[in-house]
Amino acid sequence: MTFDTSDLADFGWNAFFQSQLDIDDLQTAIPARVMAVHRGRLDVAAPDLDRRIPSTALPADSETATATVGDWLLLDRESYRPLRLLDRKSLFKRRAPGTGRKLQLIAANVDTVFIVSSCNADFNTARLERYLAVARDADVTPVIVLTKADQAEKPDEFVRAASKLLPGVLVEAIDARDAKDVACLAVWCESGQTVALLGSSGVGKSTLTNTLTGDDRIATQGIREDDAKGRHTTTARALHRLPGNGWLLDTPGMRELQLTDAKAGLDDVFADIAALAEACRFSNCRHETEPGCAVLAAAEGGSLAPDRLKRWRKLVAEEARNTESLADRRARERGFGKMVKGIMKSKREQGKE
Repeated sequence: MTFDTSDLADFGWNAFFQSQLDIDDLQTAIPARVMAVHRGRLDVAAPDLDRRIPSTALPADSETATATVGDWLLLDRESYRPLRLLDRKSLFKRRAPGTGRKLQLIAANVDTVFIVSSCNADFNTARLERYLAVARDADVTPVIVLTKADQAEKPDEFVRAASKLLPGVLVEAIDARDAKDVACLAVWCESGQTVALLGSSGVGKSTLTNTLTGDDRIATQGIREDDAKGRHTTTARALHRLPGNGWLLDTPGMRELQLTDAKAGLDDVFADIAALAEACRFSNCRHETEPGCAVLAAAEGGSLAPDRLKRWRKLVAEEARNTESLADRRARERGFGKMVKGIMKSKREQGKE
């Protein structure tokens, strides 16, 4: 019996995923989407399917082969054991917080990301540039959502500041508690669409989630009066069904979003600096003290804001450091894997003697 995938469209299924299946897959497996990730367990769903399965059963030979929220899996029809992780349209990832080098997957197969900040002291240009770089690198449409506009004397000033961060970026200033105000975001939340929320704690992500979903499933907390910052209220990543049949992925507040493998995203967000760099005298110019540096000339001439150049330098150095660290570790892992295979092969050959 062949599985009919036409009913999967409401879950975000499209031609990109369909093209990865063959007739044997449709006869022996069931596609299902990962709704939430727990320690050792995955919540998966599809039409007439909603269950929790062991994540340890999923074959994984690299960090990015581990299932995350939003992924599509092929499950065995009888046992519901994960057989295969389908290729992703998009993937949000970061280096995990702390001193380790482990790569942490945040969400997969997202269509739009709502980058949430607020019209108060938590508005942070550098942090927004980070999120924009991650979104652009993942080839996901970013929309900057500024909450608490009702509490600001001049919310338009925040909108103008956010709009300057990336040419053409969409910015919406709202009261996250007001359903009529939030209705401007509905176009990105239609059937089959997946939206992710990114932003630090205390900016109103949980309130926005509750308004978008139409219930109070996510607990909220007030901000601290001294610095307008808040504590985490969302503790796990999960997909929530929206009234328009789209999907919303809320994420824990992330203050330490380390950039990894995001050079293309940085070039998009800082396209002005990337364009200037092409006019530098030396192709390997680091834009620090080199003669004939077009980037330094623009900063000294006033056409490039020194603060923007400083933020760019910090993010570029961070991305290069993290990417190089991950590359080195992957090389060691590949080397170790080859060594183990060599030892096992040697033992098998000795056993035949």
